[in-house]
Amino acid sequence: MSSNLETTLKNLGLLIARLFLGYMFFTQLWWKVPPSFGCNAQFAFTEEVNGKVQRTQGLCDWIGFESVYARKPRKFFEANLDNKGPAEIALDVTPITGANGAFIDSFVKPNIGWFGYAVFAMESFIAVSLIFGLLSRLGGLVAIGMALQLQLGLSGTPGEWEWIYHQTVALAVVMAAIPSGRWLGVDQWLRPMFVAAAQKGNGLGKALAWLT
Repeated sequence: MSSNLETTLKNLGLLIARLFLGYMFFTQLWWKVPPSFGCNAQFAFTEEVNGKVQRTQGLCDWIGFESVYARKPRKFFEANLDNKGPAEIALDVTPITGANGAFIDSFVKPNIGWFGYAVFAMESFIAVSLIFGLLSRLGGLVAIGMALQLQLGLSGTPGEWEWIYHQTVALAVVMAAIPSGRWLGVDQWLRPMFVAAAQKGNGLGKALAWLT
């Protein structure tokens, strides 16, 4: 296989991954639009009452859902080798998911009035960054943070397939490791300018060159 074809296939694969991840975050914006973030008028969170999970709506629903299941034992990467009984291979992450739940309860819930804007802004940035290839490495880094939070909060909870969240983290890592906006993205045109500034010793230029 020629080197040109090899390069084209690599770039095409990165482009497809970038667009899919960016569009995924784009689709998730519209059920939590400010200022209500899809919550009801009381900003009531999903909670567990007498052993039954009572769902609400919007961002408050999923924040509360994460909080409820942060208090329960959680395992990642489960593999059931004989398809019988409990999984023989699994990673107990209960202390980590519990810490995530504590953060939600002590910080996110009391500050939902402005924290919801932060969530919406970060996911909007990821969508724009990856779809248009603009500061694509930065978009990948922010996507890692969002994907890790979703992984800790939702992976393996009832109705949620854990590998969806693990794969989202992995894809975000690829976007941060390989700045895909350099091919058919805005970074393709911005990067030469930033590289030139970096070569002149401009610190901001160096940072922007790396992020593109």
